[in-house]
Amino acid sequence: MIIESTRRPENAVSRTTVDAGDHYIGTLRAGQTLRILDLEGNQAADTLFFSAHDTAERYSAMDTLREQGAVYLTAGSTLLSSEGRPMLTITADTCGRHDTLGGACASESNTVRYDLEKRHMHSCRDNWMQAIADHPAYGLTKRDITHNINFFMNVPVTAEGGLTFEDGISAPGKYVEMVAEMDVIVLVSNCPQLNNPCNGYDPTPIELLVWD
Repeated sequence: MIIESTRRPENAVSRTTVDAGDHYIGTLRAGQTLRILDLEGNQAADTLFFSAHDTAERYSAMDTLREQGAVYLTAGSTLLSSEGRPMLTITADTCGRHDTLGGACASESNTVRYDLEKRHMHSCRDNWMQAIADHPAYGLTKRDITHNINFFMNVPVTAEGGLTFEDGISAPGKYVEMVAEMDVIVLVSNCPQLNNPCNGYDPTPIELLVWD
């Protein structure tokens, strides 16, 4: 569902550019609004959310999809935690739908899906591991890397129940915006994948904007 935001970028309390293939970690307080902006289009932003007060509570794809009765995320979707509590609500979306089934690229999946020689290539899991290693104060470890959302990523579900990775449906300036229902840790990998069309085979920057 396409819903545009009334929020103005110049009123944001913070604006962070995440370079192609880079990562971000930060805290969003309850009531704050986060916008993920696809600057150049056709770029996937693999994102994890955790309760800032108990990282054992984190975003749950299973609970979210079961309760909303729909496969994709868009404006109006409430992102539920592993405890069944609302974490964030998507309030605006100019892309239309976002994937939470396809998972994130890793050296292992690159090897299985593409070629043994792809194992060394940078991945979203590498990004997340680097972020938590660089910022131990958040208390996250590799066991916390679980369900993620692939904002802007196009992963159609086939008639047979399979998944395919297709060309993106985003475009320059498209965004998704969500309000935090609790204090959350936001962990983003600006996807470096070069082996499928989720980034148009050319990863580009995104921008994160936060409003009080």
